[in-house]
Amino acid sequence: MLIRTSRWSIIALLGFITGSLLAVGTASAERSQPGAARAASPAQASARIDTIVLGMGCFWGAEKRMGEVTGVVDVESGYANGEIPGHYAAILSHERALRRGGTDKRNHAEVVKVSFDQSQVTLAQVLARFWENHDPTQGDRQGNDVGSNYRSAIYTTGPEQEEVAQRTRAIYQEALTAAGRGTITTEIAPLTVYYTAEDEHQDYLIKNPRGYCGLGGTGVAYPDQASSRAVGSTADRAAALDGATLTRARQLIVFEAEHCGSCKQLAADVLADWHAPVALARTLSIDAPIGWTLEKPLLATPTTVLFEDGREVSRYTGYDGDTERFWNWLGFRLLSPEQRRIAFEQGTERAFTGSHLDEKRSGTFIDPITGMPLFRSETKFDSGSGWPSFFNPVPGAITLHDDFSHGMRRVEVRSASSGIHLGHVFDDGPPPTNQRYCINGNVLEFVPDPQD
Repeated sequence: MLIRTSRWSIIALLGFITGSLLAVGTASAERSQPGAARAASPAQASARIDTIVLGMGCFWGAEKRMGEVTGVVDVESGYANGEIPGHYAAILSHERALRRGGTDKRNHAEVVKVSFDQSQVTLAQVLARFWENHDPTQGDRQGNDVGSNYRSAIYTTGPEQEEVAQRTRAIYQEALTAAGRGTITTEIAPLTVYYTAEDEHQDYLIKNPRGYCGLGGTGVAYPDQASSRAVGSTADRAAALDGATLTRARQLIVFEAEHCGSCKQLAADVLADWHAPVALARTLSIDAPIGWTLEKPLLATPTTVLFEDGREVSRYTGYDGDTERFWNWLGFRLLSPEQRRIAFEQGTERAFTGSHLDEKRSGTFIDPITGMPLFRSETKFDSGSGWPSFFNPVPGAITLHDDFSHGMRRVEVRSASSGIHLGHVFDDGPPPTNQRYCINGNVLEFVPDPQD
């Protein structure tokens, strides 16, 4: 995506004046007059700059994707073709009123105004990227964003744009139909009104690298491969993983994007030191591994998908730094019902019924979700309590928390890596610590030391 300072530099070189470039109102709800004439500077005329307004759902990801197109010199987030004031709060409020049946006025669509140099890229090529990078079959929604303000739309400024929009729509509909997808619902209409969105919505993913990041659309390529290659689209996408090289029984795959801040944070916080008992792979492709199946298209990065027998069984979209929430999601798929009751509901197994009570081999007891070490066997002792007991954890492996449940005052023990409940600690253990970490055996995994 083009950073705004860079975009303004480019536009300045082309001889634009910001005030004359905007054919519409500002974020303070100043309305434009559609079709208002403005004189083109010599630099602008020679560069053959044209603009088109596109609705692709949330404009944050749309701005990023369209800004990546070769030949695009500016992408601006805005609101278009509604019958109300053009600012964010009014649009959200109006959408709620529409759902209640309290108004029949048309809401604005979240859009991006794309300015492109026709000497470098054609409108058909720009629209090829538009069709590929959202799902134009969803009506008044885009992924998890539901409402008429998220409708797919092409708002044109003349009959030539109208003709190209209709022609590319017909081409892409043929491709969607051949792929078994639905009917395009994209509104193609003349641009009647446009408002520039508030400053906080411009270059949103540059300012907020952990924000929602649009990943792509249906996964169906626009058939004109020459156009796709010209704008760096489908032909340049990363190849799908080969399912034959993965663990078909159970495999975790993280779908990432090259310029996704949330992806980088997930990688640093979770993926870089991976010990979990499920195979992990990462990819920049938006497609399922070859021979495998996604339940629905991917709409944001990062998206972490758990596959079993080559089919998607669960997904976790996004990442905001909450590692415990991520591990809880994975734990609900990896743990048994009894393990989940203990781990996530602070449950307790009945005395003398849990696992590892009589385990005496040399080795390490680990977290069943993250695979991180919790206790070494040298610190295990027979407390006679009916639960595996230890006098010392692995350094940094646990956290302690006050527990006032059941009318008692105790100290709860949790795994530092996943946050799951393990048990409690008491002051009646053996030297040298005099501590007894009383742990539910069913939420421990044991890894014996290698034999010499």
